[in-house]
Amino acid sequence: MPLDALPADYIGTLSARTNDVDRPTVADGPFGTKVVATVSGATFVGPKINAIAPAGVAAGDWLTVLPGGHFALDVRASFRTDDGADIYVTYTGFGTRNPDGTASIRTAPRFETGDERYAWLNNLFCVAVGKTTAKGVEYDVYSI
Repeated sequence: MPLDALPADYIGTLSARTNDVDRPTVADGPFGTKVVATVSGATFVGPKINAIAPAGVAAGDWLTVLPGGHFALDVRASFRTDDGADIYVTYTGFGTRNPDGTASIRTAPRFETGDERYAWLNNLFCVAVGKTTAKGVEYDVYSI
């Protein structure tokens, strides 16, 4: 029996600043153009979570620019909740440039934590629908 729509629960919105740090670029390499977008700040806010990326902790997006305005993402970041839990997130995804210069992005975030209060994140399979913004990127994250 086919589904009319996947059942999904909104987990939160992940926003990251990536436009205020220079981006090293290795153009036209044998496996595409590589770009490193450093995350200089980030938040992850939802009904059951309120977290920020701790200052000074490495986080970034290792992009591969593909032909036709497409790109592949490889992201790693850490968050600390307002009540002190540390959460690691990694995701891969795919983006497409829009005619207006922005991009539409689809990803599959995976969360990890050892904190029992947020252990519910460890067992989720998530998808995220995102876009570029003036400051970086923003994703709405859903569990399916």
